[in-house]
Amino acid sequence: MTKDNGFSDKLKGEVNKAKGELKDHIGNATDNTSLQAEGKFDKAKGAVQEKIGETKDRHTDYK
Repeated sequence: MTKDNGFSDKLKGEVNKAKGELKDHIGNATDNTSLQAEGKFDKAKGAVQEKIGETKDRHTDYK
């Protein structure tokens, strides 16, 4: 079993937040509310993934 220190979750979170930011801006520029909604969802998903990674980091620090 490998030790997961949360790095992969934080990385995925950053990627999703960046992807969401891009979709949100493009949707805003093109007046595409569906794309804006996808962007906002991706940003929220990324934020949750980052928190999960931070929690894993704190948990592994205590072991």
